[in-house]
This record gives sequence, structure tokens and C-alpha cells, in this order.
Amino acid sequence: MLYDVIIIGRGPAGLSASLYTARGNMKTLILGKESALEKGKVIENYCCTEAGSGKDLVEKGIDQARSFGAEIVEEEVLDIKKDKYFTITTDKQQFQGKAVIIATGKARTQVPIDHLKRFEGNGVHYCAICDGFFYTGKKVGVLGYKDYAVHELRDLERTTKDIILYTNGNELQMSEGNKKYLQDKNISIHTKAIKSLAGDEFLEKIIFQDGSEETIEGLFVAYGSASSIDFARKLGILIENNNIKVDAEQKTSIEGVFAAGDCTGGLTQVATAVGQGAIAGQKAKAYVQNLN
Repeated sequence: MLYDVIIIGRGPAGLSASLYTARGNMKTLILGKESALEKGKVIENYCCTEAGSGKDLVEKGIDQARSFGAEIVEEEVLDIKKDKYFTITTDKQQFQGKAVIIATGKARTQVPIDHLKRFEGNGVHYCAICDGFFYTGKKVGVLGYKDYAVHELRDLERTTKDIILYTNGNELQMSEGNKKYLQDKNISIHTKAIKSLAGDEFLEKIIFQDGSEETIEGLFVAYGSASSIDFARKLGILIENNNIKVDAEQKTSIEGVFAAGDCTGGLTQVATAVGQGAIAGQKAKAYVQNLN
């Protein structure tokens, strides 16, 4: 099924955007699991509403979106690709859309490994399909423990078979299908906690908390779930100060892709996210209408 607009993220920015696309007769799909706002105990600085929990606010937004015809699917988004249309891959299936709004908030998962940032671009990478080619036939690792890590690992298998999955002390939290894939492919899984990375100019080895070491030529970080920045990297969208760069109409550098909310930087408030979502929804609707 082809959607007019696919919104990634069901927080205030994504839900706000959906009101404008769905009410504008755009076939709208919202993808995403729990938003960060739902963990907020009390939201009391959002104008024109009584103080309440973040969960209550999100549930009201979901009810509104559905009342206008938006579909909501609670699945984890793993990948975005663009051909004639945008193809969104989740942990269970694929969807196609004419326009995409990224509203996944700010990535909050911190990777507790010393010297990780030091080797970024020199052995440490965040997009297998972007940089995997440089490690053809080499020994590489994927850092992660969820479905997103296996998705990146599958992309790396096109260029090398010498791949290790490092969970950094975490238990695997992924679908049974992906666990079976790792088993069937005989992928080495290292569960020891990592202390730091080491090397001269380029990454050369991983040092574990127990003092043991392992040589490695490349490490692809897919820690936790895919973030807005991960999606931007895969599509080649401009990133500035670790935020998705947008213009005044919430347009990114890729035609047909819009972004709203915390992932664009600025004031991380519900009111800001809702306002940006409204603009993104209106502009995505206009973009699709101009395609017809």
C-alpha cells in the first residue's frame, strides 16, 4: 500500500503533523513506539491545557489523529530508502510513502565506551550502507543488541563476512527471527562489556572491561534503536551540530523529507514540537499535492 505521508515518531511533533495531513485528505501513516514525552510525569507549561501527564497528552493526540483517519502502527523503524517513493523498513514489514516526516525526537542513548568519538570517521561509523564499502573483506564489528544492530549487520554482509556482534554486556533484545538469523549465519556474538577503543590514527583494537583485547578494523555503532540522525545519514540529509538541518518550512536537504521537533535542535518543548509539526504537516501535504 502506498501512503501519501509517512510520519516517523508518535510524539507531539509527529501527532501534530498528522492532524494537518490527515485532515487534508492525505493517506497518513504514523510509525513508532513509545515517545519520550510519555515518560513525563507532569506537563504544566503547555499553553491552553490543564496540567497532566505526558502519557495523557500523547493519548489525546493519538485519539485526535485516528479521528481524522491517520493510521498508527507501533513498530520500530529500522531503515529508510528513497527510489521513486520512500521505503520504510520496520522490525516486521515495509511501507511506501510519497513524503516522509521525521519526528523521532533526539537520540538519548549514550554509548559508555571511552575514545569512541576519537575514532569517528577513522574506524568508527554509524551507517553500514554508507561506509561498509571501505571495509570490503576486512574484520569489522557491529555494536548493538537490538533489531537495528542486525539490520546494519545484514548490510555489512554485502562487503565482508568477517563480522562480530558486540553487545557491550547487554542481553539480546530482538525478534526471534533475527536471533535465528545470527545463529544460521554463525555470527560471532561477544557479550563482554567494552571499556575503550584504541589505536593510533585509526581504530586498531577493542579493550574489554576484564582487560582482554581484540583487534578490529572497523566498528559500526547501532546501539539501541535507530535515531533521527541514523535516518538522516542513510538518506544523505544534511546534519548540523548533531541535528537534522531544516529550513523555515521544515524541509530537509532531500526533497520530500521533512523534520520536526527535538531532532531539529532548538528549544526542546512540547509547544515547539507541536508548532514545527504543524508546519511540516502542511508543507508535506503541499509537496504531495504538487506531485499529482
